[in-house]
Amino acid sequence: MKKADDGSVLILAPHGRDCAVAGAILSEVGIKAEICPSLQTLVGGLDAAACAVVTEEALLNADRRELAGWVERQPPWSDFPFILLTHRGGSPIERLTELLGNVTVLERPFHPAVLVNAARSALRARQRQREVELHLEDRQRTHERQALLIRELHHRVKNTLATVQGLLGATARSTHSVDEFYRSFADRIVSLSNTHNLLTEDYWQTAPLIEMFRNELSHYDDGAQRRITLDGPPVELSADLAVPIGMAVHELTTNAAKHGALSVPGGEISVVWRVRDLKAERRLAIAWVERGGPPVETPRRKGFGSTLLHRVLTHQCHAEISISYEREGLSCHMDIPLVEERLVPEY
Repeated sequence: MKKADDGSVLILAPHGRDCAVAGAILSEVGIKAEICPSLQTLVGGLDAAACAVVTEEALLNADRRELAGWVERQPPWSDFPFILLTHRGGSPIERLTELLGNVTVLERPFHPAVLVNAARSALRARQRQREVELHLEDRQRTHERQALLIRELHHRVKNTLATVQGLLGATARSTHSVDEFYRSFADRIVSLSNTHNLLTEDYWQTAPLIEMFRNELSHYDDGAQRRITLDGPPVELSADLAVPIGMAVHELTTNAAKHGALSVPGGEISVVWRVRDLKAERRLAIAWVERGGPPVETPRRKGFGSTLLHRVLTHQCHAEISISYEREGLSCHMDIPLVEERLVPEY
């Protein structure tokens, strides 16, 4: 991984006193200077430096191909600043200035303030380049995230339309009048919408399990009697789990309101869930237990709710489902493998 600029200035001046003089001048004003014994050493340090001071003779008598390659390979945001020290009275050698690109030429001997000003200007320019780099990286991350969100949106809309189509057909087969069809279908669409509201709060990624239970059950609690008990750790469900589990919770609630514990004033529902960490996967266990309702009998035929629980959760979520029609109240136990991969990263 490339190191960020540390604000240091590399100095390559292998002949005479230029190296010692330039280093002392920069250090005097608090600019970190590093002496490079060879051009190869200088090129190796350019990624982590912010500027380089180089003498003409150091480049003329060296193999410059590695330096030329480094300059050529700079990313679009980068234009590394060089300070080239030349001899007074002579013209800068054109092939060297072309090689370095972003170069400031100083004639020797120079006043210390001239070198300091040139170095400070180069450091400021490099800092601005790094700010551009960060801006471009941020834009790239935003672009990639938006692309992932669009992919997830397409996937979710396609799945939602398929779910609505399935609800439409199943509701039509399980109802006996237009009014009953309308009420049942509308309630299921509202439940589906509530789950999607939770998902969109997290960019269509996850929905908190407890909020899904609260959406369906909270309005059955009143101030005089606590009829609903929810007990479990925080669990975030991926979208592919949240939608079918939300539908299952709605069907259990609807059945309880029509025939079970919520159909009479004294009935109560307890929902307990736990997460088990196994070697190969994490699994979510949910226990839905009704008590205090009318005596329960095993139904003669499967309704839409039980069909959905078995088909959707078993096939789509790979869940294990067991429903017990005990006389004192219905119990439903679900054991579901947790899918926890996010398509779109969190901010």
